[in-house]
Formats: sequence, C-alpha cells, structure tokens
Amino acid sequence: MREVEVKALLIDPIQNSPVLLLKDQQTEKVVPVWIGQPEATAIAMQLQHKEFPRPLTHDLLRTVLKIMNGELDMVVIDSIQDSTYYATLFVRDKEGQVHEIDARPSDSIAMALRTGSPIYVSDEVFEASAIDLPDGEEGQSPVERKKFQSFVEDQMHISDFKRFIQ
Repeated sequence: MREVEVKALLIDPIQNSPVLLLKDQQTEKVVPVWIGQPEATAIAMQLQHKEFPRPLTHDLLRTVLKIMNGELDMVVIDSIQDSTYYATLFVRDKEGQVHEIDARPSDSIAMALRTGSPIYVSDEVFEASAIDLPDGEEGQSPVERKKFQSFVEDQMHISDFKRFIQ
C-alpha cells in the first residue's frame, strides 16, 4: 500500500466531472479519481477550511464516530473494477475492534480529511492508475512531463487545478 495525500481537486471538462489527484508520498506520481459533485463540494470545503451553516453528511458521520468513541483508523482505495474505484473505511469502535466498511473513495476521502486519518491506495490500484506529476525536480524525463501536461491541458481546466492545489 502507498500513503497518498489530496494534491488537487479539479474539473475534467470532457466529462464535466470533478477529479481528485491523490499524490503518492514517496514518488511524484498521482492517482486521478473521478468523483461526484456533492462529494467534490464536501472535499473542497474541507480543503479550504470552510464550513456550511449546517453539518454536511461527512461532518455528521465524524460527529457520530466521536460521540460513540469510535475513530477512523484509515481509508484504503483497494480495487478498481470496470473503471470504478472501491474503498474501505477501517473504523475502530470503543472496544478496539476494527470494522471494514465498504465505501466510495470520494466519501472515504471526505471522511479522512475531516478526521485527519491517513489515505492509502493499494499497490494494484496504484500500478493500474498512477501517472507522473512533474514539478521540475531532477530525474523526470521530458516525455513524462509532456504526458502529464497533455493530461492536464486536454482533460482539465488549469484554473481549477491552480485554485485547489495545496
């Protein structure tokens, strides 16, 4: 497994759908994950440290976990089937037992951001989906940089990329 962080939230103009870029902490690769608009809003609000006047679903779930003395140990994006990602929440109850709960990656990431829990991508998903994220560091070939630049320019609004990048 590879620990990742949310590097950017942007829009794919072809599908008009939000895309999360999850950056591997050990390399310059990212895993793009297409998500729904409501989850993108919830994630963007958390990334920008903003709150709605009333709790969103992910805020409600965080509060329920806290009240029940549970905690989210980690999130794992563990498989991809027919271009759909699958994730698992690892929730520890007050007795210390860990429960694995099937969830969408977008909801899982929204929860992880709210609870400060780590996000992981399985090696299988990483190998199938990761692309290079050039940032000017040594060791990146011009071909790798051009591949990512083409991905960003052809499939995403660069203004959204800049607005949400951490």
